[in-house]
Amino acid sequence: MTTPVLYDYWRSSASYRVRIALNLIGIEHRLETVDLLKAEHRSDAHVKRNPQGLVPALDIDGHMLTQSLAIIEYLDETRQVGLLPEEPLDRQRVRALANAIAMEIHPVCNTSVAAHVMELTGGGDDVRRAWMQKFINKGLHAFEMMLERGPTGLFCYGDTPGLADICLVPQLYNAERWGADLTGCPKLVAIGERCNALKPFAEAHPDVVNS
Repeated sequence: MTTPVLYDYWRSSASYRVRIALNLIGIEHRLETVDLLKAEHRSDAHVKRNPQGLVPALDIDGHMLTQSLAIIEYLDETRQVGLLPEEPLDRQRVRALANAIAMEIHPVCNTSVAAHVMELTGGGDDVRRAWMQKFINKGLHAFEMMLERGPTGLFCYGDTPGLADICLVPQLYNAERWGADLTGCPKLVAIGERCNALKPFAEAHPDVVNS
């Protein structure tokens, strides 16, 4: 059987999510770096893998898969590991938590978006940091409120990590990187600490992958 290959960049949040999922499920895989700083994601070779020119792309089961949440749900459905709950309303809640990060915070804090803001404003690193802090703070404080309104256990939903936790942990890495203020987010911070204490999360951490 061919070993799955994850085309990723170590600091990419979307790639980080898929690394966590692969580790949680126990799928042996190989990492192939697509260096965003060297614009390798725009190369002809990578655009053939992913027409959007983004990471990650996962070569598995004879197919090239793109978009991190779609990849993770495919892995969950084909390996039946329970990253999403069985009941439709509970699945909706977990997807809402995951999307609050992947569809709301992540797009506006994408490297290319921040770079364009700096280009338009003529600002430097201080502008980039302020931009990141604003949207990470806003998004994660809303995420904390979402946790308070529904059934939350040791993790975002229940007592085992799932799709929402897979999205949360990379965003917490970004929050720390950009100096976001999470003093009003005790639940999500505690969940992040529990996740990072687990081997599948720890081994997917950017600092480990890039070491």
